[in-house]
Amino acid sequence: MQLRRAIAAALFVLLAATPQARATAEHTYARGEYGIIAGGWAPNKRLAIAVHGEGEGAHDKFHAYLMSEPKHRPLAVLDNISHENNLDTASDAYYAEWSPDSRYVAVSFRTERHIMTLNIYAIEGHRARLIETPDLFRKATGRTVVVKTDDDMRTYFPTVKWRGPRRFDFNDYRLFVEDDKALADELGELCGLTKMEDGRYSIEFAAHATITLGRGDKSRIGKLRRGVFQR
Repeated sequence: MQLRRAIAAALFVLLAATPQARATAEHTYARGEYGIIAGGWAPNKRLAIAVHGEGEGAHDKFHAYLMSEPKHRPLAVLDNISHENNLDTASDAYYAEWSPDSRYVAVSFRTERHIMTLNIYAIEGHRARLIETPDLFRKATGRTVVVKTDDDMRTYFPTVKWRGPRRFDFNDYRLFVEDDKALADELGELCGLTKMEDGRYSIEFAAHATITLGRGDKSRIGKLRRGVFQR
């Protein structure tokens, strides 16, 4: 419940057209200080996810770490979370969702003001191995949106909720601004359409599926259903 509230607060910051939406959440870390992120404690209480960076605002050498607890000792650096792709540095701006057996963890954070990145890691002893994140938009359309400028994607907000050791519910929410309704026609029931005052279209995509991790931790995507629209 705490994690859901934290993510809901992050979404408010993502979507609200206020000065808060332009702000970054920063923290200057002391030497040896590793801040545990929201939801960062593993169910077994022997592991945690924490962040640390150097310099004012922690923009130098920023990383997320797999920690050994209760000694609070870093075991491994998590791939694809660093000063090169993050917006925030405060620990409470990062969110973890652990599998019930503490063998997998999903970590989400802002890459851009309205763009979240969600990474999933397999925990193997003292290391965290980055595995594939499902792409429900690709499942629905056959193509991938790589960066926020592709197809005028303005918002991306994926969420994970574990249902078992190797199964989780995945919700993929995106907001596009397009000149025509072609994308909406392609997405069908998975989208919401609003005509804007300037004549363009706001197209929301929301899909939900149950994901099963198969051999080699490959994602098997279940049937796509209409997902949760983040309004």
